[in-house]
Amino acid sequence: MSRYITVTLERRGVSCLARLLDDEAPRTAGAVWDALPLSGQVFHGKYARNEIYNLVPAFAAKEPGKENTTVTPIPGDLCYFAFSADDLGNPSYGYPEDRGPGEMTEIVDLALFYGRNNLLVNGDQGWVPGNVFGTVVEGLEEMAQACQDVWMNGATDEVLTFARSHEDAP
Repeated sequence: MSRYITVTLERRGVSCLARLLDDEAPRTAGAVWDALPLSGQVFHGKYARNEIYNLVPAFAAKEPGKENTTVTPIPGDLCYFAFSADDLGNPSYGYPEDRGPGEMTEIVDLALFYGRNNLLVNGDQGWVPGNVFGTVVEGLEEMAQACQDVWMNGATDEVLTFARSHEDAP
């Protein structure tokens, strides 16, 4: 039986429905599911292209490690990235002191990719593979429009939430 989550831009009031990839990424999907809901300031990808994400404190009892990784996510992919504060502490990332990694030492980046032609390479670190743990099955078009609005009009005061779905699965 499949498990589903919602991904929501709270202030914009837009959500999409995603199916967890329990067969392809069981450790990551399980860790995320057990920790839900997870919310944080939304950021728009600077390097990857068509991506929104939040940064939350590491939550897994045991880090899932790499599974079902990609460096070329496709529209609708949900990805999990594990970082340390040292990885994201470089001023080139541009995180404001009150909305970036802050005091977190181990950080999870939960991302939604909403468009094509993404490439997970970073000028400071090189390739940054992410674990694909879910795929959007409903509402990607409306979410993509809201993500583009985050890019063009700003992320200030916008919260990205990943939560267990209470809707019937498609």
